[in-house]
Amino acid sequence: MKFEEAVLKLNKIVEMLESGELSLEDSIKLYQEGIELSISCKKEIDNAKVKITQYNEKIGNGEI
Repeated sequence: MKFEEAVLKLNKIVEMLESGELSLEDSIKLYQEGIELSISCKKEIDNAKVKITQYNEKIGNGEI
């Protein structure tokens, strides 16, 4: 799943959980899915930060 899709899905999960219309069981399932999406998004952000840092270092070293 692309990062943008994961963020959209995570936002939908938050809306559903905040609505208060779900059963406890459904809320727990969505919460777990949301946590997994959140972890996945954080990993992608961390990877992007590393790439940007490496690119900036190349610029600073005159490699680019």
